[in-house]
Amino acid sequence: MANIHDSLAKLMTIDGAIGVALVDSGSGMALGTLGTGLDLELAAAGNTEVVRAKLKTISALGLNETIDDILITLSSQYHIIRPLAVAPEVFIYIALDKARGNLALARLSTREVEKQLEL
Repeated sequence: MANIHDSLAKLMTIDGAIGVALVDSGSGMALGTLGTGLDLELAAAGNTEVVRAKLKTISALGLNETIDDILITLSSQYHIIRPLAVAPEVFIYIALDKARGNLALARLSTREVEKQLEL
């Protein structure tokens, strides 16, 4: 099992990684961050709103579903939000440079890190 810092450090080794965070969606606060180029505290709070909105929509639609991940594609970046299966109120957030990052690999790596993460 890996701690928060080790898990975030592993995610930062993904080609194109700009920044990563582990976020408590109850408070919108980051439990840990790593990287530069983004205000990761602000990103944590903003992406909490994205997760809350999606969960509210899932509930309103009466769907019996959980979020695997949320992908936001910007003109020069990918942003991946992945709630933890064992603690859905906590999510991994990773921002990637679109020109250098491999989206499929990033999603796979994020899933693998999630399995090893110990809170």
